[in-house]
Amino acid sequence: MRPMPTPPEKRRYAGFLAAVAIGWVVLAAAGMVYARAKNIPAWAAIPLLGAFLAEYPFYLVPAFPELRERLRGRVLLLYLLISAVVPYLITCLGAAEFQWLSFVRVAALALAMGLWYVVLPAVAVVDLLFLAMVAAVLIGDYFPALWVPRWPLKGQLAVLGHVILIQMAVVILMVARRVRETGYGFLPTAREWRIGALHFLYFVPIGFPLGLAIQAIGLRATPAPLWSIPATILGFLWVIALSEEFFFRGVLQQWIEDWTGSRARALILASVAFGSVHIWFGGPSRFPNWRWFLLASILGWCCGHARNQAGGIRAAVVTHSLVVATWRAFFA
Repeated sequence: MRPMPTPPEKRRYAGFLAAVAIGWVVLAAAGMVYARAKNIPAWAAIPLLGAFLAEYPFYLVPAFPELRERLRGRVLLLYLLISAVVPYLITCLGAAEFQWLSFVRVAALALAMGLWYVVLPAVAVVDLLFLAMVAAVLIGDYFPALWVPRWPLKGQLAVLGHVILIQMAVVILMVARRVRETGYGFLPTAREWRIGALHFLYFVPIGFPLGLAIQAIGLRATPAPLWSIPATILGFLWVIALSEEFFFRGVLQQWIEDWTGSRARALILASVAFGSVHIWFGGPSRFPNWRWFLLASILGWCCGHARNQAGGIRAAVVTHSLVVATWRAFFA
C-alpha cells in the first residue's frame, strides 16, 4: 500500500511546527545553562524560561506568510492580547510579582497597537507616529517598570518585554498596515549572505578606523573568545538586527522611497534615522552621543544599500550582524 499523501494544510505548517519544536529544545537547554551560570534559582528560572518559550511561537509567526495571513481581521487583536498577556502571567508564577496595574499596562499596549490602523488611516503621519511609539517604548522604561522581580532579573525581563513588543509591531505592520513584502525571515539565502558579507567589507575599512579616530570605540586588550563570535552573529541575525533592519530598511526606507520617489534619498534619510536612534547609546551620561550617531549612520547606509541590491532585508541583516560581531570581538 502507498502511504497516504500529506494534506496540503499540514505540509504548509510543517516548517513552522518544526521550527517551534527545535527552538523549544534549544531555548530550554540554553536557558538552563544560562540559569546555572548566573546562579538563578529554579523557582525564578523556570517561570522566566517558560515565558520565553510561550512567546517563541508568536515571534516566529511573521516569518511564515500563510500563517500570519490567518490573522487578518478581528482575530489579530485577540492574537496580540494573548501574545503579550500570557508571557507576563507566566513570569508571575515565581519570577515576578503579579500586579494588576502592570497587567493592565501590558494589555493596554497590545490593544493600542492592535487598534492603531483600525482607528487611524494609513497615511504618512500616522505611520511615522506608529514607529515613534515603538521606539519610545523600546528606549523608555515601559517594560522594565512592569515587573517587580522576586530575584535580580530586571534585565532578563526587559528583554522579554522587548521581544513581545517587536513581534507585535512586526505583525501589525505586515497584517494590518499591509506593508510591502520585506523578505522578513530567519534564513538568508547564499546570495543574501554574499551581498551582506560584501557590504560588511565596505564598512570595515571606513567604519572601524573612523570609530577609532573619533574615539567612539577602542581596541580590546584581549579579543573575545572565538565561540562568542558565531553566538553574536546568530543572536543578531535572528533577533536584534532582524527587527532593526525590518523597521528601518524594510519599512521606513521603503516608505520614504514611496513618499519622495527617490531611492537614493530614501537610503540617506533612513540611514540618518538609524543613526539618530543610536544617539542615546551609552546612556544619559553620554547623550547626545554624536560619535555613535555617525558610525551608525554609515552602517545604516551599508545595510540599506545591501537591502536595495538584494531586494529584501535579509542581506542587510547579515551586514548588520557581521559588523556587530566584529565590534564585540575586537573592539570595546
